Amino acid sequence: MSEAIINLETVNPIEFFGVNNSKFDILKKKFPLLKILSRGTQIKLSGAPEQIDLAKEKIELIIQYMERNGHLSENYFEQILGGDDAEIIDNFVEQNPNEVLVFGPNGKTVRARTANQKKMVQAADKNDIVFAIGPAGTGKTYTAVALAVRALKNKLVKKIILTRPAVEAGESLGFLPGDLKEKIDPYLRPLYDALDDMIPADKLGYYMTTRTIEIAPLAYMRGRTLDHAFIILDESQNANDLQIKMFLTRIGSNAKAIITGDPTQVDLPRNQKSGLEKASRILQNIDGIAHIQLDEEDVVRHKLVKAIIKAYDKERENETENSYHR
Repeated sequence: MSEAIINLETVNPIEFFGVNNSKFDILKKKFPLLKILSRGTQIKLSGAPEQIDLAKEKIELIIQYMERNGHLSENYFEQILGGDDAEIIDNFVEQNPNEVLVFGPNGKTVRARTANQKKMVQAADKNDIVFAIGPAGTGKTYTAVALAVRALKNKLVKKIILTRPAVEAGESLGFLPGDLKEKIDPYLRPLYDALDDMIPADKLGYYMTTRTIEIAPLAYMRGRTLDHAFIILDESQNANDLQIKMFLTRIGSNAKAIITGDPTQVDLPRNQKSGLEKASRILQNIDGIAHIQLDEEDVVRHKLVKAIIKAYDKERENETENSYHR
């Protein structure tokens, strides 16, 4: 007798097993010669090797479908187990660009929701470095974190490193209460919030404790070489030229990096210049580096955010035009 374990980490187990284990019961009926047990996000198969191989093939087809669609009806679940639907799945993969990136706690699905977010996903799949530039609320950080979590779950990388410049946005670090970590954590809070949406609290705590996921200010990246990692530099408009160069040259073997930023929200002191514009300009024509521009059409926050961004853009255009005519 042989055994095999299949992990369901990339799909929603509740959706896979069905209400009251209805789909799981269908699976067991389709393979009566196997002993099939479920525990958390794992399925254990016991029995003859050829039966296990066949069951694994069918289950992996179901997982492949669910990774892209999220939902799978009992009828289609049964059809896939029957062995006639590989072609249908292939067609679906080609026709459906709105793939689920991550299944979060309580069945939450995280996916690219706009055209430019989808371009960002495609760019990250094909390139090792991606610049994602655009205004607030366009999902730059959220999509980047989802891509990193997907890569970790699929064992494409061994760790995730999320970093931001600890730059004051109108407040002074020195006057904030607490030690250094407590002073810096508010700057990193959006990264924690994104992770909370995608990874169960106990598992996230484990990842943080083992440094499988690391969140740190940009200054902490100096001197490191980051191999087998998915690295995100968030709010990169608040990094100067030398800091962005330092970050980009940390990237090691089998690593991917996404640099997100909003050039209209620079919080650097007036005597410092953001390095984002220069980096995205001089790295424009290098193979393996992609550049995605998001705009107000990608805003996925409150509907008024889109109107606010347009109003500020119009005001900035007027100010530029007035200064030109002086």
